[in-house]
Amino acid sequence: MTEAGPGTEGVFVAEAPAPDIRIAGCGVWLPPRTPVADAVAAGLCDEALARTTGMLSVSVAQDEPAPEMAARAARIALERSGFDRGGGDSGAGTGAGAESGAGAGAVPWSGSGSASGDVSLILHASFFYQGHDLWAPASYVQRAAVGNQCPAIEVGQVSNGGMAGLGLAVDHLRAGPAAGEPDRRVLLTTGDAFRPPGFDRWRSDSGTFYGDGGTALVLSAREGFARIRGLATVSVPELEGMHRGDDPFGHAPFSHRPVVDLDACKKDFLATHRVPQVIAASGAAQDAAVGRALAAAGVTLADVDRFVLPHLGRKRLRAGHLARFGIAEERTTWEWSRGIGHLGAGDQIAGFDHLVASGSLGPGDLVVWMSVGAGFTYSCAVVEMLERPAWAAPAPASPTTPPGEAA
Repeated sequence: MTEAGPGTEGVFVAEAPAPDIRIAGCGVWLPPRTPVADAVAAGLCDEALARTTGMLSVSVAQDEPAPEMAARAARIALERSGFDRGGGDSGAGTGAGAESGAGAGAVPWSGSGSASGDVSLILHASFFYQGHDLWAPASYVQRAAVGNQCPAIEVGQVSNGGMAGLGLAVDHLRAGPAAGEPDRRVLLTTGDAFRPPGFDRWRSDSGTFYGDGGTALVLSAREGFARIRGLATVSVPELEGMHRGDDPFGHAPFSHRPVVDLDACKKDFLATHRVPQVIAASGAAQDAAVGRALAAAGVTLADVDRFVLPHLGRKRLRAGHLARFGIAEERTTWEWSRGIGHLGAGDQIAGFDHLVASGSLGPGDLVVWMSVGAGFTYSCAVVEMLERPAWAAPAPASPTTPPGEAA
């Protein structure tokens, strides 16, 4: 990905402009939502913690496997991109209502349309268990949503997996088509289901409630309704122990704890590391990622219209993003994300899809995506809207002048 480097005085300066990488389609598939109040009443969640997070509900899958939700989102994104399936029912709705659960069947692409020939790379990012051991979920997404024979690769990086995949997709597209390739397009998906007994969506990561669902992006070097103007990722490997703690390496999943407990790992790590140094290292990496992405785009935070941030609880969101960068809550997707929950690797794609599908974005609008994942890695992207796609809702009506007042 094209990033920026520090100038002679430590200020990030943009490198030479790179070819446009565009977003041709996006899609989200979310199962029904479970109110946080119901979880509190059932004793699944502490009431005081629930108040602190400000969350209203989270999306909870019933029997839907994580890769299948990703495949459903992929079919929505591909259909919105205008790719010909070559016949057959897409099994997925379009428009803003697609997230509510359209697309019940895993109907594969026939392979005779342009989608199978033009998708040159499939990347699937995830956070938690995908349903089988020693198995390739990216290949499932490929079979169920595309049906071609291009490389299909799984991306880790937990909560930063979607953004890490975005960086890989950009590099692939900027390399240009290989000999005999008519074009290159990348399908990027995420999918997660945070199910017991291994994960407690209410308590495994105190202050963040986890939601299930799938997301997808279709990226192209030639066509699309939005373009990526800046993208950067910065790693802080000295903090990798934050999610490892003092436990020795296990020989099988859940060797030491039957349920993921990130708070216990953080407690162990901070017992031997100075908190101010940890905060400083984390903040420096986050600042660097944001600074590089903005410099590559040639903009500042003041130029940005909307922000897509991780689906964290309100307390964490304010400390890590809103207060830190001076971002007003109403400029983010908070009012929507507080009803969805943290989608693992998919928050940024889902938030962008919501803004586009709801008609909240128009030509020229700038959107900044921010992300963080264990490791630790920080990512930031600057996306510019070129046009409002046909499947998006109309722009919200402007307020009218009250009677008796001159315009």
